[in-house]
Amino acid sequence: MKQTERRNPRSVGIDRLSVEQALRVFHAEDRLAAEAAAAAEEDVSAAAEWAAASFRAGGRLVYAGAGTSGRLGALDAAECPPTFGVPPETVVGLIAGGDAALRKAVEGAEDSPEGGAQAVREIGICALDTFIGVSASGTAPYVLGALKEAKRLGAKTALLCCAPPNRSLDSFVDRQICAVVGPEIIAGSTRLKAGTATKLILNQISTIAMIQTGKVYDNWMVNVQLSNRKLRRRALRLVMTLGEAEKPAAQAALDKGGSVKAAVVMLKRGVNAEAAERLLHSAGGNLRTALERGEADSFKQKRKRGNA
Repeated sequence: MKQTERRNPRSVGIDRLSVEQALRVFHAEDRLAAEAAAAAEEDVSAAAEWAAASFRAGGRLVYAGAGTSGRLGALDAAECPPTFGVPPETVVGLIAGGDAALRKAVEGAEDSPEGGAQAVREIGICALDTFIGVSASGTAPYVLGALKEAKRLGAKTALLCCAPPNRSLDSFVDRQICAVVGPEIIAGSTRLKAGTATKLILNQISTIAMIQTGKVYDNWMVNVQLSNRKLRRRALRLVMTLGEAEKPAAQAALDKGGSVKAAVVMLKRGVNAEAAERLLHSAGGNLRTALERGEADSFKQKRKRGNA
């Protein structure tokens, strides 16, 4: 029997507990989900490094799952553009049954390995991509079919599951990320602990890959896009903080530079918008590197003036 289908001895009789008592059971089990995610650190780290390498090379991070697992992958993918200012195709979420399955279960779609393979072919998976199949049990045919096809097409492949490793998959899965959470509070309801552990790990993979590719400065989300009033206010606060500027100067730099990173470089290095963009471009969009290069350039110019 799959671990996700077993009865949990710690939640026996939960239907007779008070709300407060039931919540205590949930809290104890949710802690196990976090521990299981932490125990998979080595494999999560490898997947995050692959994803970062894919981004640097112009490739993608792609998730494929069914049911809850597919929805969690699609959610993580959907949140990356507004969070990190990347194009929607940078992180892609495939789900058995297509987009309709995001809101309503499409029964039977997860049973088709060819459906997974076809979805992989349709988005043109290639060797530049990192492909992660997401399946709580590690056995969803749609996910395994997608992984086999992604591997055939040259992508790095990983399976994120909440079950022990299955060595029979090693021919087409490069890494198995196994967050073994044990039986669910309600037997088989993998939207609970398995879903929590899965969400934690997806957060870690995509976010760390974004950090590694310069979308974050220190612990600030500096790639924020100025697409609505809330984000424009956030951007202005970032420029004021990181550029060490009062509001009028920060707003002027943001207006001229068009982005938080450009505005910060303008303020910190005393350059115009064009020079700031050149520094950022030469630094691969990494704000820290651009500031350090700008500082080095400024030092060289001062030495030249001093030697003249």
